[in-house]
Amino acid sequence: MNDINTNNIIEVKNLVKEFKGLRAVDDITFTVKEDEIFGFLGPNGAGKTTTINIICTLLSKTSGEVTLCGHNVARERNKIRNCIGMVFQDPSLDDRLTALENLYFHGLLYNIPRRTLKERSEEVLEMVNLSSRKKSLVMTYSGGMKRRLEIARGLLHYPKILFLDEPTLGLDPQTRNKIWDYIIKLKKSKNITIFLTSHYMEETEICDRIAIIDRGKIIALDTPDNLKNTIGGDIITILSEENIKLKKYIKEIAGSDVHDAKDGKIRFEVKNSSSFIPKFIKNSPVKILSISARKPTLNDVFLDLTGREIREENVSARDSLRMRMGGRMRH
Repeated sequence: MNDINTNNIIEVKNLVKEFKGLRAVDDITFTVKEDEIFGFLGPNGAGKTTTINIICTLLSKTSGEVTLCGHNVARERNKIRNCIGMVFQDPSLDDRLTALENLYFHGLLYNIPRRTLKERSEEVLEMVNLSSRKKSLVMTYSGGMKRRLEIARGLLHYPKILFLDEPTLGLDPQTRNKIWDYIIKLKKSKNITIFLTSHYMEETEICDRIAIIDRGKIIALDTPDNLKNTIGGDIITILSEENIKLKKYIKEIAGSDVHDAKDGKIRFEVKNSSSFIPKFIKNSPVKILSISARKPTLNDVFLDLTGREIREENVSARDSLRMRMGGRMRH
């Protein structure tokens, strides 16, 4: 955890949010540096959206302290709202208006002068490659185009921080990749801090730092590479005829903990898979049916920390809290 300093544009200290006595956000502390891409990675229902809603003044906290751009979230809401742009999980555009009309009404809410508003609207539409469709009704847009328009709208008033809450949820992989291309270009071209949430582990690879959150708690916070380096090596996955005997053999020669994986396979980590695998197969006491090696991912980090994988499923916060109460939390 970084110490609080003047380079931090967001500071969160001992934040708690309870719903009917159940903790959706459980005493978390973190900071976001100016001009970085900061990510919240975790399964749905982990507390990501709740935390963002508190920071953005959309939800009151139970306890703790939150400041953004030097303003206190509880006492200076209007000042904070002028500093931020937000792309919500759920669509929030008016389908019966054109792209320009959506931007126009958003600009009026932020008191952007009309001449400036026209120039900025053209600028942000060009940025997300929607200039040719600026006079089309939003109802004629694809899901990816709507997301790009929402990003443009979030940038219209030149916010210091852009919040992206699951910005590619429900989009196909090709469209998701295009959205992230725009976000990376935005990072390079604008002096802006980006705070994103996702349960798609590969998306958060673009972040400067990632906080992994689970069941309302931050369980790790570092750069993507540093988080993956905690795994300790390459991931080996094996299917054999007799896993019990093989697990004992792995423990003896690799010194690694062995985990059960999917489809009857087992997994463990080694430092150098290319030199390890030939010797391993040659001396194995049981028949190896299949074996593979790969570099660790952020999903492996989550699995190592929690014993569970990040499942890419939609789970509402209410359902998540209900499962916690019954002791059956699954992601």
